[in-house]
Amino acid sequence: MKRFKYLGIWIVAVFILGFFCSEIYSGFASLRAEQPFSLSADEIKSPGDWISEKDVIIKGSYVIIKAKNATWAKFADTNSMDPVLDANANSIEIKPKSAEQLHIGDIISYRSNFINGYVVHRIVDIKQDEKGIYFATKGDNSWSIDPQKVRFSDIKGVVIGVLY
Repeated sequence: MKRFKYLGIWIVAVFILGFFCSEIYSGFASLRAEQPFSLSADEIKSPGDWISEKDVIIKGSYVIIKAKNATWAKFADTNSMDPVLDANANSIEIKPKSAEQLHIGDIISYRSNFINGYVVHRIVDIKQDEKGIYFATKGDNSWSIDPQKVRFSDIKGVVIGVLY
């Protein structure tokens, strides 16, 4: 009978220990700390494939990227897109031809209604209302979705390459 008494105590102890370990792990997960084995359930969608392999030519000490109407962009140090884009990063952008070319995961620059200038954030959702298609955007390092419904006419470009 004494064995069963100790077995019950061990079972309760293991249960309580497991509960506390789960709480600690959940706390780290909510801080978006690096997690072993990528156990995070909330994956950020990756940008679409805007450049094909045949459009990148590597010749000795230089690289040629064939991208029509490409523009160069630099970023303000706002930390909203850390660690992908930061103050010393540069990018190549192109103007998409239509809203249908854009996908969830693409990083776009758009004319902002809530700050003076352009915002560079990731498309996290594509929706439609009475005015048509709009894009919900968010910085990778931001907690909330941007307040603006981004219309295709607001978009300056889509980031097709980041140079560090």
